Amino acid sequence: MKLVTFETGGQTAAGFLDGDEVVVCAEGEGSRTAVLDLIEAGETGLARWLSMSGRRIAVADVQLLAPIPTPRRDVFCVGKNYYAHAAEFHSSGFDSSAREQVPLHPVIFTKSTTSVCGPGDVVKGSLDPTNTVDYEGELGVVIGKRCFQVAKKNAYDHVFGYVILNDVTSRQLQKDHNQWVVGKSIDTFCPMGPWIATADEVGDVTALELVTEVNGEERQRVKVADLIFDIPTLIETMSRTMTLLPGDIIATGTPVGVGIGFKPPKYLAEGDQMRVSITNLGVLENTIG
Repeated sequence: MKLVTFETGGQTAAGFLDGDEVVVCAEGEGSRTAVLDLIEAGETGLARWLSMSGRRIAVADVQLLAPIPTPRRDVFCVGKNYYAHAAEFHSSGFDSSAREQVPLHPVIFTKSTTSVCGPGDVVKGSLDPTNTVDYEGELGVVIGKRCFQVAKKNAYDHVFGYVILNDVTSRQLQKDHNQWVVGKSIDTFCPMGPWIATADEVGDVTALELVTEVNGEERQRVKVADLIFDIPTLIETMSRTMTLLPGDIIATGTPVGVGIGFKPPKYLAEGDQMRVSITNLGVLENTIG
């Protein structure tokens, strides 16, 4: 099942995809949180939506938003989680996170909820006073069940589904502030979408392939299987001391090929087009403004 939030006829709605159509399951007031509410309801929520015979709208006739336009908590993110990217970032001169090239433990930070935007939205690069905007295509994991001290062997039981994210970053602010939140949480710097695919829809998540393009030029390509710390390890590590809640989103890290890895760096400029695609999860496209 592929869950979407969208605008149609001047109002917000939510539903799921059926071929080239959207089945409308919620409209008007409360629809911006409808997908999040469904996740919290679990199997009951999914069954309720599947049983609906609401009106259908062609996908081409709606404006897709981030499937969870306003998460209830910050997006959890993982830094330096592919070997080649860990090397390129460590050697870039912008890595203030640790002395070692490959982290011994997952590097966790967050992006503010106000950084989230949707497919087709303009990412406001103009808000970065340092003009060092960079892209980071990533797989997002959506938590479906409350997690506390969950072992790796049980981790996937707590995953609701998956979504594409772009961890857009101001590299200079990331470096200047040591802790990464300021450089990562600029408004609109977390494009997400176009939908959340449920775990059963995706199947073997490690087989998924991520590709990032800028202005039609391929910059990143990787299999999720290449993560340094896989999804069960991330869930076990984070839930060891903190509770993860339904609807929480974990961005699992970006592969080699970010702008900062080039010499000189290839920072994003106004008008640049970013395109992130992941197998079975669609395409997330945004323009720098």
